[in-house]
Amino acid sequence: MSLDPKLLQILACPKDKGPLEYDQERQLLVNERLGIAYRVDDGIPVLLIDEAEPYTPAK
Repeated sequence: MSLDPKLLQILACPKDKGPLEYDQERQLLVNERLGIAYRVDDGIPVLLIDEAEPYTPAK
């Protein structure tokens, strides 16, 4: 499932308020600046700081 590009434009990381990138393959919203990611459950972003996971880009 993909995210609406318009939604992605307005979403921001709750931790640093910066933009997020969508990793469609892994269903994550990624903040590479902080090295964290937020999961997307059934197309719904879970943007809770306590739910953020460490993020390592796929190689």
